[in-house]
Amino acid sequence: MYVFLILAFVTVQRVIELVYSHRNAVMLLAKNGYEVGRAHYVLMVLLHVAWLATLWWYAWDRPVYWSMIVVYLLLQVVRAWMLMALGPRWTMRIIVTPDEPVEASLFTRFLRHPNYLVLALEILVLPLAFGLWWLAVLFTLVNAAMIYWRLRIEDETIETPTSPGSIAEL
Repeated sequence: MYVFLILAFVTVQRVIELVYSHRNAVMLLAKNGYEVGRAHYVLMVLLHVAWLATLWWYAWDRPVYWSMIVVYLLLQVVRAWMLMALGPRWTMRIIVTPDEPVEASLFTRFLRHPNYLVLALEILVLPLAFGLWWLAVLFTLVNAAMIYWRLRIEDETIETPTSPGSIAEL
């Protein structure tokens, strides 16, 4: 029962984030924003769908390690704080808004892409909460490759002199 509730929470959370991201992306594009690195977006969504589907498949009859659930919930507090800090600029796509400068926030002063760290830790911690260490390792490695690809796109975009705008990021 607990596994179902935990995975249902995460699944609903991800669906809400997709809707929120889409709404913000539409708004940013309407403000003369443009998307870069579009090719990776579908793969990123598929990665997360596969991660969740695999958790649903393998975790349903597993014991719950509550210490890892607490870590995961603490990560959700940080994620929520970042979402609120970025507000309408948060999106899962990479959207450049040329008329708005890149702003440093409390998060980015200490770590350039803090949301990617939270995301990587979520992908690692949740499978561990069910004792699925091999799943944690597998998806952490695949996610690391995806984040590396995404960071290269973002960093190239930020460094391009013709795109002085801000980037809305995951």
